[in-house]
Amino acid sequence: MRIARLFRRASLLGRLLSAPCALLAPTVAFAHGADQVPGGWSFSAMTVIPLGVVLFLYTCGVARLWWQAGAGRGVTWRQMSCFVAGWAALGLALVSPLHGLGERLFSAHMIEHEVLMIVAAPALVLSRPFGAMLWAFPPSTRRHLAGGAHWAFLRMTWRSLSEPASATVLHGLAIWLWHMPVLFNVALASEPVHWLQHFSFLTSALLFWWALLNGRARRKGHGASVFYLFFTSMHCGLLGAILALSKNQIFAGNDSAAPQWGLTALEDQQLGGLIMWVGASAFYLAAALILAALWIGSGSSAKKKVGGSASSVRD
Repeated sequence: MRIARLFRRASLLGRLLSAPCALLAPTVAFAHGADQVPGGWSFSAMTVIPLGVVLFLYTCGVARLWWQAGAGRGVTWRQMSCFVAGWAALGLALVSPLHGLGERLFSAHMIEHEVLMIVAAPALVLSRPFGAMLWAFPPSTRRHLAGGAHWAFLRMTWRSLSEPASATVLHGLAIWLWHMPVLFNVALASEPVHWLQHFSFLTSALLFWWALLNGRARRKGHGASVFYLFFTSMHCGLLGAILALSKNQIFAGNDSAAPQWGLTALEDQQLGGLIMWVGASAFYLAAALILAALWIGSGSSAKKKVGGSASSVRD
């Protein structure tokens, strides 16, 4: 019985992951009639305008920079690819049918959050977009904006927030606080609070990934980044396990679409917990292992260089 239930949940997870693609064709959705699980493109001004502005500034900045310096200079092709991937992931989470589905299905809501935090955020951080976006402005404006970054208060605040420990704690707090039943249910009932939830998930994730991939943790080697990624993997796994193994419905499911997917609201909640427990936790763990390999590799390279220098001196 238990194996059959797990198989059914795994099958549903596959259907959820493919739902955004299936819903891209309105005619297909219409053909299923009124019983089709709700889900459509969400063109809220609170989402579309910021996404459009960011894309416009980045595109104009890269075009101007490459016009003057040559393609691939200043902004590499890899960085541009990371930006496109990160921006597309934001669109998937916030505009595509996945967002509408997440309004009434806890497991889809969980996928939406994970796309923001473990796909969009690291991709955007690796793209280093701010330098390119500055080039969208006239030279005088660029100088003023760049000068503002040197204000003592801003530098001190940024230095404190971008410490790996601080960024990890803030990211963890955002995850745990917004999964408190009271706050989570308020976010589902209020659109402004819902967008605040998404904003805090995304900004804390951007800060977290920047601190580990581009900040002082990287300059000191990847050891600290590996530790904080393992820590994040563990606490996300713990939260996911609590949700997946719970025998009680923690979150409100009055308007849940779970029955249309062959699940109870409790099973939908457990599936969402499983997504965090296995999916998100595994992603952080994989990132930690990759950075650990880079850390070990950089140490070996440094030893070889030192050994080579010593040999040349003896010769």
